[in-house]
Amino acid sequence: MQQSSFSRVGCYVRVSTENQLENYSIPEQKERLEAYCKAKGWSIYKIYPDAGFSGGNIDRPALQQMLKDIRLHRIDMVAVYKLDRLSRSQKDTLTLIEDEFIANGVEFVSMSENFDTSTAFGRAMIGILSVFAQLEKDQITERFTMGRIGRSKAGYFHGGGNAPRGYDYIDGKLVVNEFMAKQVQEVYQQFLTGESINSIYKDMHEKYGGWNSSRAVLNTLKNSVYIGKVKFKGKSYDGVQDHIISDADYNQVQKLLRSSAREEAKTSAQKTPFRAGYLLSSLVYCARCGARYSANHGYYKCYSRSKSSQKFITDPNCKNTNYKIEELDAAVIAQINRLQYDKDYFNEVVGKPRSTKDDTKALSDRLAELDRQISRMLDLYQVGTIPIEQISSRLQELQSKRDTVKEKLISVQQGTGNGQKEEFIKALKSANDILNSDSLEKKRLLLSTMIESIWVDGESVEISWRI
Repeated sequence: MQQSSFSRVGCYVRVSTENQLENYSIPEQKERLEAYCKAKGWSIYKIYPDAGFSGGNIDRPALQQMLKDIRLHRIDMVAVYKLDRLSRSQKDTLTLIEDEFIANGVEFVSMSENFDTSTAFGRAMIGILSVFAQLEKDQITERFTMGRIGRSKAGYFHGGGNAPRGYDYIDGKLVVNEFMAKQVQEVYQQFLTGESINSIYKDMHEKYGGWNSSRAVLNTLKNSVYIGKVKFKGKSYDGVQDHIISDADYNQVQKLLRSSAREEAKTSAQKTPFRAGYLLSSLVYCARCGARYSANHGYYKCYSRSKSSQKFITDPNCKNTNYKIEELDAAVIAQINRLQYDKDYFNEVVGKPRSTKDDTKALSDRLAELDRQISRMLDLYQVGTIPIEQISSRLQELQSKRDTVKEKLISVQQGTGNGQKEEFIKALKSANDILNSDSLEKKRLLLSTMIESIWVDGESVEISWRI
């Protein structure tokens, strides 16, 4: 390499925040590079300093200016004190050298490593050293991550200035912002009374502004930070911040959200509490063939009889009775009213608490029976005796029942079974006000909390309560 070949050298120097105390200060790098170029007989075109910028990316002002000068052919060599001053990323290092420097006829020299890209050995060494630069970056990232895990375990929120709605981030801690906290509480209360996420978003945006989408409402409803939790990398820890939402309200909201998500996966005809157009939609079943009842033209009708969609038919020969919508609605509401005023009927429905052992056996037996029914349906599919549409619909119904029973069994085994009864009684206490309101959403939410299913057999109606 001829010394006279490099009359325009661009010297790049960098120091990041975490390296301020190392021997890589900007003045130190400048001094050593100036001495190195002088000894080589090279002329420095410009020194490009980036102070306080990480080497994890190339979004740095001085580096970008140097790249601009390279593309304008103002320099023919880049010199750095050490390779990791250019970048700590293997990919970025190789991209800069190959796609920017060499592609524009510019050579690269690292003073500390004592090699340059004008030799084959130097080009090979660039790739090797960039691997170690990447390793060092990964180690720094790992240490940073461990620090955040430590803060989370100690109960401290790790999101820096991005505090969740309802809190301010002050001196490394979450502090309740009373004005925003009341908005969060209002969101939860509206959802618990049956309002849809979209209607809550519109209401909050109109009242307070700053609620820019239904996603903001959904994220607020899902965020466990409001019950004193902090999360990091999928794990939850007990936080030190004050609660904004009670555990009971938060848990009830999560249950409703899970129910809503399951419903979204169903067909439009099967939607439940949140979007259906009739009071009992998705709750009514045929006691003879097991199909759902749909609501149209003034009647609740067995899907097998209506024949509106083949996939919902379980028995094309079913002759179960159509039920006038207003009459079935009134019959179900009458049963809810009876629960409020007839103590004997209330005690009959709610009953005395059974032992966990009894509940577990009953639910386990029911689960086993449903598994046998599912197995039989799969056998029928294999022999081809029943159309696939009928089998698929029946399997859906059986799997839905199985999921419900499984949830109840887990609840009993975990000792949380009484929670469902408490929710039922709480809903019953508010039934009068809700049933006398004009909100179909609130009425359907009430019924979905109290009623698991309604079975119609001719004129006979049997309600399966969520107890």
